[in-house]
Parts: sequence; C-alpha cells; structure tokens
Amino acid sequence: MKVSILSNSKELFLKYGIKSVTMDDISRELRMSKKTLYQYVKNKEELIHLIIEAHIELDKEINTDIHKSSKDAISEMFGIAKHVLETLSKLPSTTIYDLQKYYPKSWQLVEAFHEQFIFKSIKKNLERGVKEKLYRPEIDCDVIAKLYVGKSTIVADESIFPSKEYNKEDLFKTYFLYHIHGIATEKGIKKVNKHLEQVAKKKLSKTQK
Repeated sequence: MKVSILSNSKELFLKYGIKSVTMDDISRELRMSKKTLYQYVKNKEELIHLIIEAHIELDKEINTDIHKSSKDAISEMFGIAKHVLETLSKLPSTTIYDLQKYYPKSWQLVEAFHEQFIFKSIKKNLERGVKEKLYRPEIDCDVIAKLYVGKSTIVADESIFPSKEYNKEDLFKTYFLYHIHGIATEKGIKKVNKHLEQVAKKKLSKTQK
C-alpha cells in the first residue's frame, strides 16, 4: 500500500506540481480516506521526503547501469545526459523551486546525492576518459568533477535561471556540451560529434513519422 501511495502521489506531483497537490487530492486519487492515508505517512512533508528518497535510489541504479553498459566514457556521458533530459522533461517547471523553498530537508537529499554519488560517478568517468585518451590527460579529475556538480546546482537555481525565462532542458544541453568540449581530446570531439549526429537523426526520424 505504501508503494502505491508513493507511486500515485509522485504522478500527481509530476502532473500538477508539488505545491498544487494537497493530501485531499492524494486521498481522492487513491480512493481512501485521509485517516487511512495518515496511517502510512505523517504529512505531505514526509510523503515528499519518501518520494525523493525512492527517486534517488532509482537514479543510482540507472546511473550504475549506464556506467556498466557504456562502451567508453563519452558514450557514458551521453547516456547520463539522455537520462537527465528525460527526467527534466517530466518535471513541472516549479518543482525545483518548490523543493528548495517549501521542503528544504528533501532538497538537502538531492544536494547530498549530487555532492556524493554524482561527484564520484563523474570523477570515475573523467578518469576513464583520460585512460581511453578521449579526455585531455592534464585535467584534474577531482576539480572538474566538483565543478560539474557545482554547475548543475547553478542550472537548477531559480534566482539565476528562472524557469519563466529559461528552459531547463535547453540549459542542461548547453551545460553538458560546455563540459564535454572543455575536457575532450581531438579523438573525443570526433566521438562527441558522432553522438550528436545520431541524436539529430533520431529527432528527424521522429518528426517525419
């Protein structure tokens, strides 16, 4: 039952936004009384916290799978970028702002996930890319990984990039290309361009259908 509550609540939050959905809305969607709902979660704050925890665990699994299945460091980064863009496309524009402002404890989980897990993943990717001669040998993997994480936080910052003026998906694409072009060797850039060509072809085939 708890899994069902989290899953259905998450869908509502993704559809209407965190602030807009009330516990009344969730109980109606689940066809259960609020009294029953509160037997599983104390309040909306706890519910959001549990959803974020579950989302982070799923993200860890996906990132690990991408790392294992990628043939090289650049393929891995494109896999990560694809996953991030798919996630962003489902998020209402106000989600990050609402989490930061109204649910800071849940937002701290997201920040910790980036500062620890994502940092380690990106550092491993950088080390892998250097070994594969796809990234420049002189880069400091520790520093670049921290810069990557720090810049992702800036991209999510409403005070710098308000969602009314900037599309989060376009922002991430720009940030991703900025990152990859800053570290890639000539050999790496050729692989980047091949991936970009494949992405462009897929988009074209979708529009033609």
